[in-house]
Amino acid sequence: MGHTIADTIKPRSRNEIARRVARDIGEGWCVNLGIGIPTLVANHVPGSREVIFHSENGILGMGPAPAPAARDTWLVNAGKQYVTLLEGGSYIHHADSFAIARGGRLDLCVLGAYQVACNGDLANWTMGGDAAPAVGGAMDLAVGARRVWTLMSLLTKSGESKLKRACTFPLTARQCVSRIYADYAVIDVTEDGFVATELVPGLSLEMLQDIVEAPIRLARPAEERFQPGSEEKSTSS
Repeated sequence: MGHTIADTIKPRSRNEIARRVARDIGEGWCVNLGIGIPTLVANHVPGSREVIFHSENGILGMGPAPAPAARDTWLVNAGKQYVTLLEGGSYIHHADSFAIARGGRLDLCVLGAYQVACNGDLANWTMGGDAAPAVGGAMDLAVGARRVWTLMSLLTKSGESKLKRACTFPLTARQCVSRIYADYAVIDVTEDGFVATELVPGLSLEMLQDIVEAPIRLARPAEERFQPGSEEKSTSS
């Protein structure tokens, strides 16, 4: 068996990626965290920063997971995980919750992804095959949020690139992803394709290009610093 990038470069763990995402969430943002790994992001947002977490099943002001003994079995997020409600939070009608998602009221949505294309196309709900379709609310969140970031690994278990010239899986939404937080890098999706703004220690651009299907370049100095709002979708309202 040949060497892989994991033999020489230590990737970020899922919790480390989530912590890196949390660093860039702005004060006062209204944020939806997708099912699965993205929910870890809430654990790393400092308590001193006000962030309003939204869950599309009808929660605004969602808090972290409760201790097992304090669970309210009726209080779950869209992924059916037990959560809490922060002071000032509320339960809202399902229609109102989706009006928030579709109406451009979310500053950010963090989603997992099976594939992201260099033009920002997102595929995150099926890999095809015989599975029953179940795109759920992801399409509303991906289209409606002001910015969409993905939290993901760069490679499949079989070593294939998840960053593509064009997605081969059915799309969730077109040209919606503006930033990718991954195990080996932070990557912006620009009009010129993928731009790496941050690499894990020891990783070179050449090593990154070897595992990314689409062309990728390093950010120029003026692009390296995070600019709040700079990656906001131009189509948002």
